[in-house]
Amino acid sequence: MKRHLLGFAVAILALSYLAVAEERRARNEIIDPAVAAQDPDFHIQGEYLGEGALPTGGEGKLGAQVIARGDGKFEMYVLVGGLPGEGWDRSKPRLRGEATRQDGEVTLRGEGYEGTIADGVLTLKHGHGEVKLRRVERKSPTLGAKPPEGAVVLFDGKNADAFDNGTVLPDGSLLSGVTTKEKFGAYHLHLEFRLSWMPKALGQARSNSGVYLHDCYEVQVLDSFGLTGEDNECGGIYKVKAPDVNMCLPPLVWQTYDIDFTPPKYEDGKKVANARITVRHNGVVIHDNLELPGATPGRQPEGPPPRPIHLQAHGNRVVYRNIWLVPKD
Repeated sequence: MKRHLLGFAVAILALSYLAVAEERRARNEIIDPAVAAQDPDFHIQGEYLGEGALPTGGEGKLGAQVIARGDGKFEMYVLVGGLPGEGWDRSKPRLRGEATRQDGEVTLRGEGYEGTIADGVLTLKHGHGEVKLRRVERKSPTLGAKPPEGAVVLFDGKNADAFDNGTVLPDGSLLSGVTTKEKFGAYHLHLEFRLSWMPKALGQARSNSGVYLHDCYEVQVLDSFGLTGEDNECGGIYKVKAPDVNMCLPPLVWQTYDIDFTPPKYEDGKKVANARITVRHNGVVIHDNLELPGATPGRQPEGPPPRPIHLQAHGNRVVYRNIWLVPKD
């Protein structure tokens, strides 16, 4: 009887292992841009920008964000005014559509428009005319920022000595799932991160990580490129506030967070002032002197400074580089 139960347990574990393996295979997380480039969809997803006849009438700038969903399927949004942070904001139209790659051709159809994508050009046809948008690859203005005098360099690609459980990958990036050994109070933090290529994953399974300031306040890291930008998406303060604009770039593009953090103030063991942060995502302010009422889920409860910084893994292989801070204490 015991042998039968043991065999049954082993079979259940084997099935569970196979299910997890199949889930990972389906998600197909890729962290190497050269490998991702072998997928034809990788060269179609991304941002497009042009100027001409608008679907809403008149003329002006027009942006588009094309999101890969796997096997030649795409979700897309046409943005009247340009791209997020460069002409488009939440007050302007955002027109949903879908695109399909079949037999080497990409066709698209959406809210009041149709068109094609070929050779890096998105041709959009609608009731007010036709406009061509070219694929662009934006870079953060603070990408590669050098640490100023007096900065604490946490990671420069040489080693992970500043972190517990740090792993440096062959390309010189730091694998997520680490905590700083040193503790800090108020500071300006610069870091760069790169999201994985996971076209078949959805929601919180799509390249999930997070920057935990003070080991308790999470600035979300997630492949939410092209989405609305919620508090649980990239740039969001989890359970507190959505970013003012979704500045998430496509997967496998290096992105930046520049964060000014003021820790909570304690007197006689009691909190007398909340923590505050200003966050710039790829150079654009997405939270301006935001007050944090309490800890976000996932790490430690609130407490007085100094405390460490944690870069969450959350089951994915998001990578980081060029991490430094300037103390303000």
